[in-house]
Amino acid sequence: MSGKELMYVQEAFDTNWIAPLGPNVDAFEKDIANYLGVSDAVAVSSGTAAIHLALSLLDVKQGDTVFCSTLTFVASANPILYQGAKPIFIDSELSTWNMSPIALKNAFEDAYKIGKLPKAVIVVHLYGQNAKMDEIVSLCNQYDVPIIEDAAESLGSTYKGIVSGTIGKLGVFSFNGNKIITTSGGGMLISNDPELMKKARFLATQAKDPAPHYQHSTLGFNYRMSNILAGIGRAQLEVLEERINARRMIFEKYQQELGLIPGIEFMPELYETTSNRWLTALTINEQETGASVQMIINSLAKENIEARPVWKPLHLQPLFEGATYYTHSHGQSVSEYLFSTGLCLPSGSNMKEEDQTRVIRCLKESLKISV
Repeated sequence: MSGKELMYVQEAFDTNWIAPLGPNVDAFEKDIANYLGVSDAVAVSSGTAAIHLALSLLDVKQGDTVFCSTLTFVASANPILYQGAKPIFIDSELSTWNMSPIALKNAFEDAYKIGKLPKAVIVVHLYGQNAKMDEIVSLCNQYDVPIIEDAAESLGSTYKGIVSGTIGKLGVFSFNGNKIITTSGGGMLISNDPELMKKARFLATQAKDPAPHYQHSTLGFNYRMSNILAGIGRAQLEVLEERINARRMIFEKYQQELGLIPGIEFMPELYETTSNRWLTALTINEQETGASVQMIINSLAKENIEARPVWKPLHLQPLFEGATYYTHSHGQSVSEYLFSTGLCLPSGSNMKEEDQTRVIRCLKESLKISV
C-alpha cells in the first residue's frame, strides 16, 4: 500500500458510498483514462471480467473462433469458453516472448482459406513486455479483425511512445493483488470507442433497460467495481511511476549480477519499448548451468525464497486439450521452450535490497558459483 488508500476509503465510508459504483469509481475511471490517454474506461470486478465484456462487445458467440496468445495465464482465454467460442492458440517468439507475428500470419491464412476468420485476436503483453504490435496490427487490419489487448501485466509499459493496452480496439487491465498496482481485486476495460464503452457499462451493470421497473432484454453481468476498492485504486495509481521505477531497478540488479553467467538469458526488452518489468523472468540452459529450473526452484524454496516457472502454455493445459495451435516455425514451439527453461524471480516493488542480494546469493549457490 502507498499509505494514501485509507483517505479515499474513509471518504467512501464518511459519505456512505459503500455499494458498487460511486464517486471513487467515477474518479478512478477518469484518472486511468487520463493516464492512458484514452477517451473512456470502465472499472470492473476483475481483468477476466474485462476480457469477457470485450468479447461480448465484439459479438463473440457460440461457434466463433478467437486467436489468443498461448503463453499466458488461463484468465486470458477462459472468457472465450464463457461465450461458447473456440480458442485457437498462437505461439510466442523469442525477442518479446509474446505472440509471434509469423504464427499469427499462418493462422490467418488458414482461417481465410476455409472462410472462418476469428471474431477477435487477444494479444497478451507478458510480464510487462509489449508484443510486436506494428506487425500484429498490420495483420489484423489486413483481415479486418479487432484486437483485444490483454495488458493485465503491462500497465505503464510503452510501445514506441504509446501506452500499452491502448493500441487495439479494446484494452484490458488487472488490479489483482499481485499486479503492479492493486485494488485487492478488480480490472479495467478501456477504449476510444464511445459507443462500445456505453454498451460496456450497460452490460456490466446487469443490462437494465431504461424503464421505471426492472426490465432486461439483454443478458448482462454483475461486473462493476466496488466504490471501496476504487478508492484503493486511486491511491495506487498515484504511485504507479514509482512502482515501475522500482521494478525496473530490481530487474537491472538481477541482470547485472546474473546476466553474465553462461546459460542465463533474461527476458528481452523490444527496441523502442519500455517494460514495467512486472516480473523479472529469465531462462536457464540446463546443459550450460548444470541445473534445471525445478532444481533452482527447490533450492531457493529451502531458503524460504519463492520462485516460479513461467506460465504453462494454454495449448498444453488439460482444459484446452485438442485446441488448434500455431507454432512460431515448423518444429519450433517457442512457448514450450520458454516454459521448460523459464524462471520468475521475486520482484515485488517493496523488495528490500538486502532481500534481493540474498536471492542472488542463494541462486548463485544453487548453480555452484562462488559468491
